[in-house]
Amino acid sequence: MKWLEFSDTIEKNREYHERYHKAVNNLVRKKILKLLKEGKNYDEIMMALKLNENNFEYHLKILEWGFCIERDKEDRKKIILTKEGEIVDYLGD
Repeated sequence: MKWLEFSDTIEKNREYHERYHKAVNNLVRKKILKLLKEGKNYDEIMMALKLNENNFEYHLKILEWGFCIERDKEDRKKIILTKEGEIVDYLGD
């Protein structure tokens, strides 16, 4: 989903922002975004944060739901940082 799908009404706009804020207002997810920006891959991030696969997938789903990342349909371990996710440089720890 992209911004354009949420920009036509105030309610959709509000939902977009709520989802985005929920995604980035978590220390683990901020670290995931920073590691992605550094070029780390799925396995490297999971190991660096000492997360099991279920916990890591939970955070990735929230980041995807919040427009911060996109995932390859064929290779779910391939994670792409979106423009929204690039805000990581401006997020505090």
